[in-house]
Amino acid sequence: MQGGFKLFSRGSVLKSAVLRHVRLVNPVSRPLMFVRCETTSAARIEEHGFESTKISDILKGKGKGADGSWLWCTTDDSVYDAVKSMTQHNVGALVVVKSGENKSIAGIITERDYLRKIIVQGRSSKSTKVGDIMTEENKLITVTPETKVLKAMQLMTDNRIRHIPVIDQTGMIGMVSIGDVVRAVVSEHREELNRLNAFIQGGY
Repeated sequence: MQGGFKLFSRGSVLKSAVLRHVRLVNPVSRPLMFVRCETTSAARIEEHGFESTKISDILKGKGKGADGSWLWCTTDDSVYDAVKSMTQHNVGALVVVKSGENKSIAGIITERDYLRKIIVQGRSSKSTKVGDIMTEENKLITVTPETKVLKAMQLMTDNRIRHIPVIDQTGMIGMVSIGDVVRAVVSEHREELNRLNAFIQGGY
């Protein structure tokens, strides 16, 4: 019994020593360090901004072709000249401005307008003015340079349009197509996947 008591006592002493040693390490410190690291990495990802691409980024990518210099015609131009301009510049739509010095936006003319209102109806494109077949200003859907690309895509999808003018305080500054928007979204998602892979692999 006495030997058993001594053995038990020694075991208790050893156990107490181990417990005292363990208590020296703050049991909360390690989880906190992990959480802090995780939060910092997540914050870095958020700084890049998921789905943060704006219409202005698309216009920058389009370069000089986005300055609007050839993206418009007037209400008095013939449909023939408007379609010829679209063909020359490989675009599917032109913004229509009012004739005169003001040149405020009057609407938009697209390939669809040409097909539905000229070809199908058997009208002459040379004798028909753009103002007669354009989509008028009150029906015009526009975005600003600060509009998010995904928002622009939603507008274009909901309204079944393929081109959308970009407007700022000074007026029309460019045009983006559904192709421009889709490419931007795909590129952004690809970059986001790369960031997530880097995060998983410890690159952050």
